[in-house]
Amino acid sequence: MEETLFMIKPDAVGARKVGLILAEIEKAGFEIVAMRQIRMTADQARRFYAMHEGKPFLDELVAFMSSGPAVPCHLRRQNAILGLRELIGATDPKEAKPGTIRALYAESKGKNAVHASDSPESAKTEIEFMFGAVGAAR
Repeated sequence: MEETLFMIKPDAVGARKVGLILAEIEKAGFEIVAMRQIRMTADQARRFYAMHEGKPFLDELVAFMSSGPAVPCHLRRQNAILGLRELIGATDPKEAKPGTIRALYAESKGKNAVHASDSPESAKTEIEFMFGAVGAAR
């Protein structure tokens, strides 16, 4: 079994798509180990997306991710990371395969509804960030 972090972003939470998105996750065989609703501060969002430091879109991403509630989920399944990345689809919903979460629920490349860990290392770091004993997003 592999673990990963999945997060429903503020645009999808605001559009009341949480239940629909979680249904897709469960239908794909993921176990929800932990889940909660948070509102990240700008500092927390910047730390969560530290891998993008220096990139031109970081400030906009930080502002977006701290603009409203988000729902991080600690998920478990065989091949969870790759399976979840396939389930959510391309970052730009116009390029996402039909039936993927982003094709169904994302507004744009910037407001793309969800986040998913991209590697075992990032999954471990992101799960700890969101759910660890000293998790910064508590």
